Amino acid sequence: MKKWLFFLLSIIIFAFIHEGCHALIAMLFREYRAFVVHPYGFEVIFKTPVPEREGIEWGFISGVSNVITLLLGYLMFSFREKIAGLQSSFLSTLGYWLIVFFLLVDAFNLSIGPFIYGGDIGGIVRGFSINRYLIQILFFAVLLLNRELIVQKLFPVYGIESKYPLFRPWIRLNGKR
Repeated sequence: MKKWLFFLLSIIIFAFIHEGCHALIAMLFREYRAFVVHPYGFEVIFKTPVPEREGIEWGFISGVSNVITLLLGYLMFSFREKIAGLQSSFLSTLGYWLIVFFLLVDAFNLSIGPFIYGGDIGGIVRGFSINRYLIQILFFAVLLLNRELIVQKLFPVYGIESKYPLFRPWIRLNGKR
């Protein structure tokens, strides 16, 4: 039960930061209407309806949150040994799950997610006039790289070993397999 608590708390923290960034950037462009908490997650409501959205601001409103969460993931990842070594097992375990979520969720959101639920990619494509598939390919590469970082660099710090194929290295980082 306690393990699920860390998992759920990490999801809440991630979603709050991700959606909070959408809200803050929308406020800068005067597009923020409301922040709604649903049983399934958080949602930012914008003033302009989806079909009427155009302009570079939508690229920023949709994309900045993805960049910030990924950068936070890399920042926390760079301190993984210190986070794992914290005397508080609560903070250490929470740190582990936050690193995992911050490295994987938005990389998934911009690579595989658009095939399933759309998501932030629509605003990024419309706002920056970038090819959707180019973004998806780029973030799929980021997703695979981040998966390798987790499996090869984060798992060992936390003493995690697995024979399951998704949790084993697929490529070599630093000459190790």
